Order: sequence, then structure tokens, then C-alpha cells
Amino acid sequence: MAGGAIVTLSGGREYPGKMTVFVFITCLVAATGGLIFGYDIGISGGVTSMDSFLIKFFPSVYQQQKEIRSTNEYCKFNSELLTLFTSSLYLAALIASFFASAVTRVFGRKWSMFGGGITFLVGAALNGAAENVFMLILGRILLGIGVGFANQSVPIYLSEMAPAKLRGMLNIGFQLMITIGILAANLINYWTAKIEGGWGWRVSLALAAVPAAIIAIGALILPDTPNSLIEHGHDEAAKAMLRKIRGTDNVQAEFDDLVAASNDSKLVKHPWNNILERKYRPQLTISVLIPFFQQLTGINVIMFYAPVLFQTVGFGDEASLVSAVITGVVNVVATFVSIFSVDRAGRRALFLEGGVQMIICQIVVGTLIGVKYGVSGAHTDLSRAYAGLVVTFICIYVAAFAWSWGPMGWLVPSEIFPLEIRSAGQSINVSVNMFFTFVIAQVFLNMLCHMKFGLFYFFGGWVLIMTVFIAFFLPETKNVPIEEMVIVWKQHWFWGKFIPDDAVHVPGVVISA
Repeated sequence: MAGGAIVTLSGGREYPGKMTVFVFITCLVAATGGLIFGYDIGISGGVTSMDSFLIKFFPSVYQQQKEIRSTNEYCKFNSELLTLFTSSLYLAALIASFFASAVTRVFGRKWSMFGGGITFLVGAALNGAAENVFMLILGRILLGIGVGFANQSVPIYLSEMAPAKLRGMLNIGFQLMITIGILAANLINYWTAKIEGGWGWRVSLALAAVPAAIIAIGALILPDTPNSLIEHGHDEAAKAMLRKIRGTDNVQAEFDDLVAASNDSKLVKHPWNNILERKYRPQLTISVLIPFFQQLTGINVIMFYAPVLFQTVGFGDEASLVSAVITGVVNVVATFVSIFSVDRAGRRALFLEGGVQMIICQIVVGTLIGVKYGVSGAHTDLSRAYAGLVVTFICIYVAAFAWSWGPMGWLVPSEIFPLEIRSAGQSINVSVNMFFTFVIAQVFLNMLCHMKFGLFYFFGGWVLIMTVFIAFFLPETKNVPIEEMVIVWKQHWFWGKFIPDDAVHVPGVVISA
């Protein structure tokens, strides 16, 4: 913990709990909510790089792409309407996340997931059948509502179901499903681009119904978390659920803490007002800056527009889709590094190592593109070796994100809030994430056209800033029970001044400097 004191938990505060088959399966099913987010991230870039899609919906972009190919590689896909197709989803998700907060708090986590899956399913059907831009955008908005609900509820569900010592690993299942969704979308795009007749894009968009159906059906069979059951007055059911997911009858200490937290939360009538109180300033700041910084890593430049980006730097149509598949595979594999290390190495170590690795890669990729295309962006063919070098460093960058800012960006905000403001806090996390995802998606192609290879230096500069922020301002949260997380903030060298002494009232906790 940077510059802070040591927190010693005594008196049996480390609740008993182990990985049971039941908790593994429930967390696996819940984590499939990440599939819809990942599938959409991966599918957009491939579809918008298909000529048949551009000719039908964005003929001016198709014509511009052909005309500008010989003059400026940086600008050939620059279109506000085209980027609106991608980014409209995230604006809808931003708005939906606020409504999802109320649903999650009043009806429970599972019903928020179910609502997200059903809405995403309708959006997928509308996009697959689209005949005009209006149908496309409307479908994207419905997809966005689904993403907003799923991203708000799934991380909370996973953090509440998992034992403290395994919370990081199980929560990262959500990020793993996002990466699997991206990879599946890249593979599907590669296959559908080969379909004769120019209707492959319909298959790509319509197949979003598959992950939507998985989470919608899965949510129906999921149990509620003990926290949610206690919130709704089902104490005995909550205790029975706690025994089941911890694999032991010795759950009284954890149950008592959950009941105490629930009683505190019932005193809070307006969590959106309470979250602004000084004592919640550390959590609020982190829940805003973590998703803000996550998007300024530039990762969605790669994941949204991978085929478009690879075409822009000189790859052919098929080669760009293959390269996108390669980055998707790296993304999935590297996420397992985080799964197996997050509860051992801790959140801070992964954040810091990943940040340094991303900075190096962004400088190298920007330099490689700059050397080849310069400021003018004049078209030139890349040699196989040079293209391979670009893909290699992009893959190293993707790997760094996949075991650091990708999963940590969802894990840390989901585990730091007390129960009384948890749903509101997660909504802020999701809404900030979606807002800057929308901004980056909307302006990236225009930024690439104007900033050229300097765009990679731009994102690299932000990664440097956020890595320094983590080093000084993020305490370590591994293995700390959620209801005792206030101790972590109280002991931090900077955030401790915001936490009043009477806020730390967990029995059996010894605080030593």
C-alpha cells in the first residue's frame, strides 16, 4: 500500500470460504454477461471494413476510401456518420447504467442482467435485419441499453458471490468473457467476409443474439447474492446461500457483517446524494478516474477498429481481418495471466507493470507507422517483415492491457464501495466508462486523420499519467473482505484524511502504522 500503514485483521476476520463447484458455476454463468460487450467491441470494426456494408449504408465513405487510398492512408475511413454507428451504443449504455442502478438495488442483480440480455437480443435482431441507417442506429441503441445493464450488475454480482481470497480471479471472469466475445467476433467477421453475395455483415450483426440469449437464460437460473437477499429481508435464505457458496457452515461472522452493512444501507434513502459525502471521496474519485484512464489507454482504438486500423497501416482486406483475429487470441490468453496472479501479486502490481509495457509499445508502434508513412500518409506497401513487426508490438500492447487495465478497470471499482452506495458507485463507473468509450469511438478516425502517427504518442502520454496515479493513489485491495474495505482507505497516506475515525467500526480489526 503506497505510503500507508499496515492493516492487520485479527479475531477471525478472514472469513472461511473456498472454491466450490456451485460458486464456480454461478460466477461463470454471470460472467457471460461480458460476452455481449466483447462481441460488440469486436464485431463493429470488421463490419465497417466490409465493402458490401459500406456500399449499402455509407456509400460516401466507400467512395472516399477508394479515392483517398493513393494520397493519405490516415484519412481514408474518416466519417462522422460511420463512427456514430459504432459509438451510439456507448452513449445509450451510459444513460442506461443510471436506470440499471435502480433496478439492481430494488429488484436484485440477476434481474438487471436478465433485462440487459433481452434488450441486447432485440437490438441484435434489428441490426441483422437493417435496411437503412436509422434501423442500424436504433439497433445499436438497444444493444447499448443491454450493455449498460449487464456492465452495471455483473461485476457487482461476481464481487458479492466470491470469497475474499478468490474475488479477483472470479471477478476477472467478466473480463475474460469480454475477450472471448471479441475473439469470437473477429473469427466470425473473418468467415462472413468470405460469404458470396455481400450479406455476410448481416450474419455478423445478427449473431450478437447468441451471447444475448446466453446471459438472458443464464440470469433466470442464477441465485441472488447473499447481500441482495439480505437487502430484501430474506435473512435465512441469505445465510443458507452463504453456506452454499462458501462451502462451510461457519458463516456467522460474515453473515453478521453483511446484516450490519445492510442495516447501514437502509438508512441511506438517496445513495446518489450520499455518494458525494466527504467520507466517500476516495471511492468516488477512483470510480471516475479508473474508467476514464482505461479508455485513454487507447485499447478501444485497437479493438473497435482493428481491421480498419490494420488496413490504414497498409494491410490488405483479408490480412487486416487475420491480424484482428491474432490480437483477439492474444487478448484471451493474456487475460488468464491476470486470473492466476491477481489474488497473489495484487491489483497494483498488475496495473503498474501493464502501464509500463503499454507505454513502450505505443511509442514503438507510433514510430514504426511514422517512419513508414510520415506526416503525409502517402500510400506505400508494407513488407511482410515490417507488417509483422507492427502486429507484434500491437500484440504485446494488447497483452499488457489484458492482464492489467482491462480486468482491473472492472474489478477494483466493483469491490471498493460499501453496500449502501454500491449500485450507485458501479453506475458511475459504467457511465464514465461508456462516456469516454463513446468519445474515443466517435473521434478516433478523425484524430487519426489529423494527428496521424502522433495519436499513439498521445495515448502513450496518458498511460504514463495514469501509471503514476496508480503508484501514488491506489491502495492494495487484494484479499480484503468487501465490507471491511473502509480500512484500506483509512490507512492510505492520502485518502485516510477523508475517512472519519468512527467510520471504521469493524470488530476484531487492529489498525497499526
